[in-house]
Amino acid sequence: MTTLVVVRKGNLACIAADSLTTFGDTRLSAQFDKSPEKILHHRDTYLGFCGSAAHQLVFESLLSSHGELDFAGKTAVFETFRKLHPILKDQHFLNPKEEDDDPYESTQITALIANKYGIFGIYSMREVFEYNKFWAAGSGREFALGAMQSMYDKLDTAEAIARLGVEIGSTFDKNSALPMSVYTVPLNGASK
Repeated sequence: MTTLVVVRKGNLACIAADSLTTFGDTRLSAQFDKSPEKILHHRDTYLGFCGSAAHQLVFESLLSSHGELDFAGKTAVFETFRKLHPILKDQHFLNPKEEDDDPYESTQITALIANKYGIFGIYSMREVFEYNKFWAAGSGREFALGAMQSMYDKLDTAEAIARLGVEIGSTFDKNSALPMSVYTVPLNGASK
């Protein structure tokens, strides 16, 4: 699992994640993992993934082979993941089944996105949310959300807020650990 956060403040968006990978009760910390990064960079977009470590490899492959992927807003993110779903099933052997009564096939993916267009979350049924201030995902999300809510108005930058979220998530969530990775990107248009 993970602590993954996105924040926007002023004219910047920020994404940050811890570096721990877990396999049941076994912890693979950054000290032993040659690739502890949970955030991918594609053109002007940063994508962070929660859940299966396989998502990282699958998306590294997709981003290198599908240059036309578009993350320029909520609708574009939805359309990109809609177009990727059959590729995930056919070429990467995604198991789209979660619950029998699910309305749609699942991508099995939870991801947060930061780019010049804003901060977004994508969830397993291809639900896309655009956030005004911040959000968190992964097993440390509740701790990160509380920390960021309590300090959003008191801290000056998106990066400081994101760092706080991951630090607190990593402090209290048994499946998250430092060090963290942090990326910022200037936002287009007016700040919120």
